[in-house]
Amino acid sequence: MLEGKAMVKETDMPAKMQIQAMSFASQAIDLYDVHDSKSIAAHIKKEFDKMYGKGWQCVVGSNFGCFFSHSPGTFIYFAPETLNFLIFKGAS
Repeated sequence: MLEGKAMVKETDMPAKMQIQAMSFASQAIDLYDVHDSKSIAAHIKKEFDKMYGKGWQCVVGSNFGCFFSHSPGTFIYFAPETLNFLIFKGAS
């Protein structure tokens, strides 16, 4: 599991949701090759959609830039090792 090992770089998510994000990331890394960022991101997005409703977005990789708007309390950016995880629910 990634809990305790991941460095949270920025977040406004409640602690319980942060733990869930890291748990879903850990599951995805166990299920897919670490180089298959697209499948890892898709897994996390689908799990968040199921648990917290539609509209979640997930970006996974080692080098990316982004600019987005998000709903308050739905953003986390963390890095367990070499991969970075950005998860958020889009703003309406």
